[in-house]
Amino acid sequence: MPTDLPNERTLREPGTLELDPTGEGMAIDETPRLIASNMVEGTAVYDRSGRHLGAIHNFMVDKVSGQVAYAVLAFGGFLGLGETHHPLPWKSLSYSTELGGYVVDIEPGVLAEAPSQAVG
Repeated sequence: MPTDLPNERTLREPGTLELDPTGEGMAIDETPRLIASNMVEGTAVYDRSGRHLGAIHNFMVDKVSGQVAYAVLAFGGFLGLGETHHPLPWKSLSYSTELGGYVVDIEPGVLAEAPSQAVG
């Protein structure tokens, strides 16, 4: 699956405050490699065959390590009613520039039976 993301430099200058590994400086919105959290929310999620599963509701960040623990997938329902939220390990998602969303290797039937939290 194509990602078309630039290669990240492996080393940064010691003591640098450089935040963007592509070397484009500080970003508050989006760069070829980084994306702001508010831009992730609402991004479509697809299965490996390209079938739309839902959208990212939000993601949960570990307070101590600062690492994203999991994304919360909003799945099913209509106009927000009957929608369920499912945790997806962040590392299970890969971004597809072709689809303009995240791809996860899970079948909708398996997802429907997974632990969830109902909304509305």
